[in-house]
Amino acid sequence: MTLFVTSIKTPIGTLNILADDQILIGSNLSTIAALNAGKDVKVVKTIPVISDLISDYFDGDLSAINAIKVRQSGATFSQAAWKAMRKIKAGKVISYSDLAANAGSPAAVRAAGSACANNAIMVVVPCHRIVKTGGALGNYASGVDKKEWLLSHEGFF
Repeated sequence: MTLFVTSIKTPIGTLNILADDQILIGSNLSTIAALNAGKDVKVVKTIPVISDLISDYFDGDLSAINAIKVRQSGATFSQAAWKAMRKIKAGKVISYSDLAANAGSPAAVRAAGSACANNAIMVVVPCHRIVKTGGALGNYASGVDKKEWLLSHEGFF
């Protein structure tokens, strides 16, 4: 199976995306190599539909990324947490403990944090919308400045 990889220039840096046909399976701001380690990939100029929807998001259509199908491997709780993250509307945030509850395990606050840290599909699976109880931004794998920019872009600030 050949996967497709491309890079998109965004206001927060170059977003590298990896897809299996029309299903996004990875996105990051680091390197394409980090996405495709050990996989058979083809570098392409754009990935139909996905590239356009991500560009639309950065151009101001904040709901565009909701139409992107995603898949990533992970434990049952992480899957539930990632699904719950996708239900958070742009411009809104919830706490790690709210995420744990929304994922079906209110006591699993640390696991909710781990799900955010292990999220392989940044922006589209919006872990940037998860904050600490009390509203502090908390961590973000690509840097808190990127998290702050994304939340500002979405109208949170």
